[in-house]
Amino acid sequence: MSFQRSAESWRAKLHLSKTRTPVLMGVTALAVVVLVVAGKMLLDAASSDGFALEGPVAESSSKGTGELAGEEVSEVRMLRVHVGGAVAVSGVYEVSEGSRVLDVVEAAGGFAEGAACDSLNLAREVADGEQVLVPSQADRAAAAASETAAGSLAGGTAGSAGALAEGGRVNINTASVAQLDTLPGVGVSTAEKIIADREANGPFKTVEDLKRVAGIGDKKFAALADAISVG
Repeated sequence: MSFQRSAESWRAKLHLSKTRTPVLMGVTALAVVVLVVAGKMLLDAASSDGFALEGPVAESSSKGTGELAGEEVSEVRMLRVHVGGAVAVSGVYEVSEGSRVLDVVEAAGGFAEGAACDSLNLAREVADGEQVLVPSQADRAAAAASETAAGSLAGGTAGSAGALAEGGRVNINTASVAQLDTLPGVGVSTAEKIIADREANGPFKTVEDLKRVAGIGDKKFAALADAISVG
């Protein structure tokens, strides 16, 4: 339908049959122009508001991201640990702070064949400058055999200790670590101190001189006085 016919139709519906066609077309054109201008103004206003909102949001978002990145960036302290024994490649490895024994073993290429993995606490945290030695099954077997032999030796010397001095007493000037270890209240550590003392200060002249050894006080001396001699 042409614009003129459409206008006449509307004029008929609105009872404007007496109104001239040019006037009606002018009014219609003016209405169209008003609608177009109003629509453009609305679009401009919407675009302007959107821009105003996007500016602070974008700035805030950028600022927040920067702050978050600054918070997440932190210096990681590195540790150096010497890993040896039954591992693929022994050496000094650099690991991050908080690493476990398992982590440094993996850094060394993992366990070697025959490693005694259960002999270590793999969940323990390592320290800077630490040495982690992974024993082999052969090492464990040798250590067990050595402990058994030491126990047998201690038992044998306990039976023959009476030959060391008259009356079955242990001569503290000639006894070995194993022989001194048989005395009541004296362990391997104290036995080693006794031998170190007599080598540094000369033989004990009396049994009471034993109290000059660190770790042997009056109470411990009284417990072993009847079992020792100086010659």
